[in-house]
Amino acid sequence: MSKPAAPLKGRAARLARLMPSTGPSTAARTPFVLLVVLLLGGGLITLLLLNSALNEGSFRLSELKRDTTELTDEQQALQRDVDSRSQPDALEKRARELGMVPGGSPAFLNPDGTVRGKPTEATAPPPSPTPSPSASPDADAPAAGPSASGTSADPSGSPSPSASVPQPDPAAENSPPPTSPGR
Repeated sequence: MSKPAAPLKGRAARLARLMPSTGPSTAARTPFVLLVVLLLGGGLITLLLLNSALNEGSFRLSELKRDTTELTDEQQALQRDVDSRSQPDALEKRARELGMVPGGSPAFLNPDGTVRGKPTEATAPPPSPTPSPSASPDADAPAAGPSASGTSADPSGSPSPSASVPQPDPAAENSPPPTSPGR
């Protein structure tokens, strides 16, 4: 421990009275404490703003992921629809519903202008063995004559099943389309 300082005399005592005491100074600590409080407060506000911006980005990201999932599902459903409608059987069925028939044998033109092959007219295929649902069970009914598509009635006088437009099969519409590998 140290001894207490000897009391000052004369000129030194007068100067000591003008100067503040050498004890703990609260005036010197106040700006430092205020600076530390301001730095801590500014840091906390900055962290709060940064956290809010990150949360907003997180919400936006989850919304975009949800939208991407919905659009991917829709794209896959549309692709399945295109695949099912582009199968040869489906194309043939739709063409028959529109009144199209398979083409005959084609003829080709050679570069010199001559025709190669003998073209034949496209004709409707023979009627299917199952009657269409729109045909009446009464076979004695008079025939309506040839239809607008150019098909004629068979010898019994009743219109041929190929003259009417085939009705879509409800079981085929509800069946899931087959998937093709690699898609």
